[in-house]
Amino acid sequence: MEIKGKITKMLELQEGVSASGKSWKKQLFLVQTQEQFNNLYCFEVFGESQVENLNKFNKVGDEVTVSFNVKTNESNGRYYTTLIAWNIVKDKEVVNSQGY
Repeated sequence: MEIKGKITKMLELQEGVSASGKSWKKQLFLVQTQEQFNNLYCFEVFGESQVENLNKFNKVGDEVTVSFNVKTNESNGRYYTTLIAWNIVKDKEVVNSQGY
């Protein structure tokens, strides 16, 4: 799946240690589209290199195209859905008709 919009917020970095003892990092960020309804998306990137790339190449205010997968997990009879961003591309700036 894919959407285009503006990064409106980077949420706080989350870190932890898995049950197997491995360290992990994830970062959530918000993208707002121009649609009238259902126009705010909260995406997740997981893993140290993905978090570093998100913060290195993107910032609040950037117009981006986000490619993502939808993942749903069940825990104790409750269901949780996450939007996993796997590609984030900055949209090219529009050049006006005078060429500047």
